[in-house]
This record gives sequence, structure tokens and C-alpha cells, in this order.
Amino acid sequence: MAGTAVTVLCAPGDNLMIHVAVEQCRSGDLLVVTTTSPSVDGAFGELFATALHARGVRGIVTTTGIRDTAELRALGFAAWSGAVFAQGTVKATPGSVNVPVVVAGALVRPGDVVVADDDGVVVVPRQRAAEVVAAADARVAKEEADRTAYADGALSLDRKGLRPLVDELGIRYMTQAEYDAGTA
Repeated sequence: MAGTAVTVLCAPGDNLMIHVAVEQCRSGDLLVVTTTSPSVDGAFGELFATALHARGVRGIVTTTGIRDTAELRALGFAAWSGAVFAQGTVKATPGSVNVPVVVAGALVRPGDVVVADDDGVVVVPRQRAAEVVAAADARVAKEEADRTAYADGALSLDRKGLRPLVDELGIRYMTQAEYDAGTA
């Protein structure tokens, strides 16, 4: 999943600014939420997801907790979160929408491209998006060629030119019998 970042900075235990951000979201966006200090309260759930889904928002990446996970899955709303926690939040404290935020050590600016899958989340600065797409396309083509070669029986040692390195490092092959006998 990939989308354009709409960033949200909330007070811990408060989701008021997520309510504000929903109005700013457009089709193809992805909500990126963090707090001014650590909080795993369930700041996001099914009702937010329903509203965002209707606006074409692709998902959420948040350092906070989410709740209603079964409903989010049923809705097909993608979520990456710091926790799953049923405890809700208040709606009382101002924060910010569409300002640079730091999530898990990564700087996310409004409009950056956020790509997420089962392996994790990556942020691509919007000014580098075309360059990164070209590199990703090249990587996909290379891996498809490798996959085909491996399916046909090729070895990665040969395909990647690693045999000279194996020799240089002194790696030796031996049978279990040679190992057991200490003769290799």
C-alpha cells in the first residue's frame, strides 16, 4: 500500500487532531499520526476508518494504539500501529496537521510518499518519488529475472558472482564424515 502523507501531531491520549485531519484528507492519502510524547492509547478505530475510507484514504501509520482491529480488517482499511489498545482518548488538546513529524525515527513531511507492507513502512520524500519509483522498478525486474533463474536451478553463488568471495574467505566444503573425523 502506498499513499501521500497527511501528518498529524496529537497530544498523548487525545485524538482531537485526527478529527481535524479527516477534513484535510483526499483520495490516495495515507494518515500518519504521532504524539508529542509516547502514548499507546487507542486513538484510532472503526469510525475514523469508515470516514477516511469514504474519502479514499488508503490507511494509517501511527505510533499510537489502534482499536477495532477486526472491523478495520473487514473494512479493508490498512493500519500500522505502535499498539493495539482498547482504551480510548479524549478530544481536548490542540495539536497540528500537515506539519513535519518524526515517526519511529523517520522524518515525514506532508505530501511525502509512504509505502507500507507486511515487512514495514518506508517514507520517500516527495521530491525523490520519481527517482525511487525508477529504482524500485529496476529492482523488481532484477528480482524477477533472479526468481526465474533460481526456479530453473541456478545457484545464487553463481548468479551473484560470489564464488571468488567464498574462496577468498577460505570457506571450505566438507562432508559430515570429514568433519567428524577431523580430517578435512
